[in-house]
Amino acid sequence: MADPARARKLADRIREIAAETLERRVKDPRLGFVTVTDARITGDLRDATVFYTVYGDEEERTATAAALESVKGLVRSEVGRRTGVRFTPTLEFVADAIPENAANIDDLLRTARESDERVARTAAEAQYAGDPDPYRKPADEDDDVDDAEDSAADSGDEDDDHRG
Repeated sequence: MADPARARKLADRIREIAAETLERRVKDPRLGFVTVTDARITGDLRDATVFYTVYGDEEERTATAAALESVKGLVRSEVGRRTGVRFTPTLEFVADAIPENAANIDDLLRTARESDERVARTAAEAQYAGDPDPYRKPADEDDDVDDAEDSAADSGDEDDDHRG
């Protein structure tokens, strides 16, 4: 196992070298508008995965994948020459799923926004099922005095009924 910091630095260097090589040295007409997004390397520094995205439709993505497969040796030899490591890692090009994931997240956010707007419209048009204010309010002072007199009169009557 190599030092994780060394592996990370080597992966960054591989990403840079792969991007430069694809841009300057590869003249394959199948190679579309490619962006190298990331590179990862195993802990033993033997295998590297280079992630890329392609601007275009599915046909251009397929053609670019075939072109990258055919120039893998050229890119690997360039990585070996410019990094100076004892063993040049094998390269694997993998299409990055970031654009599809971003489009999926955008769709989910749009759906959530539309749902929130529907709920807000429904809430704005909603009416109460019962009274507009179903909670009890404190009674007026006049009502409290009348209630107290009624209670006193009622309790006095009950005492008379029990004595007699």
